[in-house]
Amino acid sequence: MLHPATIAAQAGHYIDKSTGAITPPIQPSTTFARDNNYALIDRKHSYSRDGNPTYAQVEQVMATLEDGAQALLFASGMAAITALLQTLERGAHVVAPARMYYGTTVWLNQLSQRQDIQLSLVDISQPDSIGQAIVPGETRLVWIETPANPTWDIIDIAATAKLAHAAGAKVCVDSTVATPVHTKALNHGADMVFHSATKYLNGHSDLLAGVLVTKECAQWWQQICAARHDAGAVASAFEAWLLLRGLRTLFIRVHRASQSAQRIATHLEHHAKLERVLYPGLTDHPGHAIAKRQMQNGFGGMLSLCVHGGSEQAVAVANRLKLFVSATSLGGVESLVEHRATVEPPESKVPENLLRLSIGIEESEDLIADLDQALG
Repeated sequence: MLHPATIAAQAGHYIDKSTGAITPPIQPSTTFARDNNYALIDRKHSYSRDGNPTYAQVEQVMATLEDGAQALLFASGMAAITALLQTLERGAHVVAPARMYYGTTVWLNQLSQRQDIQLSLVDISQPDSIGQAIVPGETRLVWIETPANPTWDIIDIAATAKLAHAAGAKVCVDSTVATPVHTKALNHGADMVFHSATKYLNGHSDLLAGVLVTKECAQWWQQICAARHDAGAVASAFEAWLLLRGLRTLFIRVHRASQSAQRIATHLEHHAKLERVLYPGLTDHPGHAIAKRQMQNGFGGMLSLCVHGGSEQAVAVANRLKLFVSATSLGGVESLVEHRATVEPPESKVPENLLRLSIGIEESEDLIADLDQALG
């Protein structure tokens, strides 16, 4: 029984049998030859839309890290979400948080109109909101994101899974921010876990990819596999290789970012220029008790600052930062700041004075000094 950090660092203890190379190769071929009996030579790969040897290794590592039965690599996070949602039958009921990654919210709303999906977006700050929204016999999927972007609300995975399963529904957890370093959602009762691999899993802001990991290879999973194949929603071999390379430093990067985020949040918690610091590692965060039980080795590298003075003052603070780069996305080695209200449409529920911080692997003292001077 190896520690997950060891599995990730060694990419599943890869050693090339023919050369002894310890770095996995890229297999760019899209098609694979057959022998004289017209049987596939390795009996696994015929065409890259069905799967590529470079996918296979990263999928195996991800399944192992999440304690899952199998993983699938997709061309992007949204491609993975699309494949999952497309398997729902017409008229199915879906429950999801009203406040989460906005791209998922938009796609769920669009899908509910196109595919006749019944959608309930709930306010997870209200007790029992998920349980009240679940309809026994009708709800097919409960989608949760924890910590939830960009306020980092915490949802109890085990409690949600208990409610969903009692009603005949499945649970999928967006664990992009937590990563398997902090949370293994399948071990808390989830049926499937999703990652935007573009973020922490890769960690270098240089690829797009998505990953789904399942607890069981049942009928629903087989339908998702078919959806990926039929739509051709696969990553390139080079991107799969980059992702595998990123996974080898996942634990070191996430531990560093999480430790720095905790220091920064604690330092700024009572700053006079801030209304509030949103970070599940702070004891006054509404989800701290659940996060402490559900997460391990820290609370993640994401936090948000609510600046006194509204949108204009928040943007001014962002513009005064020197080390933080003003950019979308998260989970890279570099620290980023983003005024979410600027990039989300008016109907979004994100607070106008919120700055989202993605903490990288820089020295935390330098990041704190930068924030102090920007806040004034």
